[in-house]
Amino acid sequence: MIVKFVINDPTTGKSIPKEMEDKTVTGFIGKKIGDEIDAGLLGLPGYKIKVTGGSDKDGFSMRKDIDGATRKRILIAHGPGYKYNKGIRRRKSVRGNTISSDTAQVNAKIIKAGPKTLEELLGATDEEKKE
Repeated sequence: MIVKFVINDPTTGKSIPKEMEDKTVTGFIGKKIGDEIDAGLLGLPGYKIKVTGGSDKDGFSMRKDIDGATRKRILIAHGPGYKYNKGIRRRKSVRGNTISSDTAQVNAKIIKAGPKTLEELLGATDEEKKE
């Protein structure tokens, strides 16, 4: 199971993707949207992140207001998983707010920075991005 973590740095406005394998992902299973997690498991010592969303292996987005890790069909008018049309509600499939083995992407933002920058820790420099 490979999970892609997209970590947003609010100070710079950049989002940095990081793919993780089985062993580190098991530490995140059961966490919910809004939970604060020590990012040392991701190789970011001293950092603290907050889970803000994600999607499952089939592309269905996670919603904070749906409990559990299952996929449900709900009637929605706005928010994640639905493109807003004024006054129109639709029944859409969405994933619950808990990270599970079916989760393919987890979105998070940094709430406490560590001693080193993200570029130093992850090795993402501007020269590598241009190539």
